Formats: sequence, C-alpha cells, structure tokens
Amino acid sequence: MSPTLAGILDAAARGHFPPPDGGTTVVPQPGHRNAGVIAFTAHSVVFTDEDPQWVRDTLASLDCDALAATMNPRFLAALLERTGRSTDTIDLLTVASALPGEPPLELRELADPGHPRVSRARERRDDVRVWAAEGGVVVLGRGVAGRWETAVDVDEDVRHRGLGRALATAARHLVPDGRPVWSQQAAGNARSVRAFQAAGYRPVGAEALLTAS
Repeated sequence: MSPTLAGILDAAARGHFPPPDGGTTVVPQPGHRNAGVIAFTAHSVVFTDEDPQWVRDTLASLDCDALAATMNPRFLAALLERTGRSTDTIDLLTVASALPGEPPLELRELADPGHPRVSRARERRDDVRVWAAEGGVVVLGRGVAGRWETAVDVDEDVRHRGLGRALATAARHLVPDGRPVWSQQAAGNARSVRAFQAAGYRPVGAEALLTAS
C-alpha cells in the first residue's frame, strides 16, 4: 500500500520516521488546502498533486547538497510557481503526546474570538477552539492531514514569565481523544522554540506549507 501523509505523520508522532536514506517520498496532498514539504532526518516527504516525476527531476537539477534539496529556495520557488500557491516560511515541526487531567492554568473558552491569531488559525485549520488566560491565548484545530495543531500567543507585557510554556502545555491537556498535538515554530522565533520544547514538544523535522491563494 502506498504511504499517505497522515500515515507518515502518525508514525512520526510515535517516533517512527522514514528511513534516513537520503531519499524523497512523494505523496498526494491530503486535501486542496495544503501542499508542501516535510524534511525529516535525511529523508523528505513532498505532498503535492503535481507529477511526482516533475518533483524528482526538479530536485535532481539543483546544484546543492542532495539532503537539502527539498528545502532549497530554488526548489520551493519552482514548486510555488508550478502550483500557483504561496508560503510564509520554513518552520520547525514539533509534536507532543496528550496529557491527562486539567491544564496547569486557569483558562476560559472563547465562543467568538476576534484575536488575530485566531483569525489566522481559522484560515488554515478546521474545528478551531480557543481558550484565553490572563495575558495570552491557546488555539487548537485540525490542520495538515487532519492532525491536531496548536498555537499560542502571549501579550508582550507578560513575556518572560513562563506563560508561553504553560499555554503550550495546556494544549496537551486539551487535545481531544488523547491524540498527539503538533505545532510549528519559525526557526528564528527562539522564544517560541524554547517555550514549546520546555513544554515537552519534540522536534521531528522542518516543514514548508504551500497554501492556496
């Protein structure tokens, strides 16, 4: 049976990754909204409805380290042009297991939030739910291949007090059905990277999402 992105992600959440053989696996998009690339250790997954042979030919044409080819700007630019999609950045992709019990801080669910982080989440995720704490919010929703994803936002005047870590930890308590919870952090956002890793999120790879315009 051919692999699917959902199957690859489920395995990665359990600590089982594609073989570090320098290869590239091309799988269909899990839906119209998302195409992109995930680079694991020495193996990449390109999820697109474009011709897999075009993907492989384009990668082979690059004058760069083969292990870095799928995240090379020239490949991503070619994929963006071919698909007519857009992207923001290459993120660090992290995952954590669910935790039992109540979150470690007081939260209130927002029924109709207007927070910019929430508006952005609803553009890219389904079944979005949002909780607020004093000075921040935590967002949960179904993203790429139906995985549960979280994002947090902390007000500038309450930073450096551990709230980001507490909100990221809260998502592990809030995720339904004991499922793993995923999150992306821009590689340059060191505060976010530190907060999520302190909350128990494990780095699994790099991800570039291509969204429909």
